[in-house]
Amino acid sequence: MDTLSYKTISANKATAQKDWVVIDAENQVLGRLASQAAKIIRGKNKANFTPNVDCGDNVIIINAEKIKLTGKKLTDKVYTRHTGYPGGQRFRTPREMLSKNPAFILEHAIKGMLPKNRLGSRLFTNLYVYAGDKHPHTSQQPKEVKLEY
Repeated sequence: MDTLSYKTISANKATAQKDWVVIDAENQVLGRLASQAAKIIRGKNKANFTPNVDCGDNVIIINAEKIKLTGKKLTDKVYTRHTGYPGGQRFRTPREMLSKNPAFILEHAIKGMLPKNRLGSRLFTNLYVYAGDKHPHTSQQPKEVKLEY
């Protein structure tokens, strides 16, 4: 027998079936929503998942300002950044971040769940987070997704 009766099918850029998905973040827990969104962006929910190819869907998250954090994380969790100057370490709580840029908290959580390489950077461009319930991607006809944990 010179040929196999089965072949492992790997997705590539041309054969990847990329759809558009809308997730409503209202009253969702941050980490649980982020892990589900990262799984969809990566493509792990599809049968033809290939680890080294961008085969996931484009994810639109609306109502980012209505995300929930459990416990006292809204005031006790700290986001740290550095300006690059000596003594330039800056700290912000999620409450301050929600008032300034509500999308950042979700983007930061999801980015941390994606691969730390060129593929991860490419996958992150498939995420669109909006504070309100409106988004400019209606022409892509995205499907509404209900998340169950």
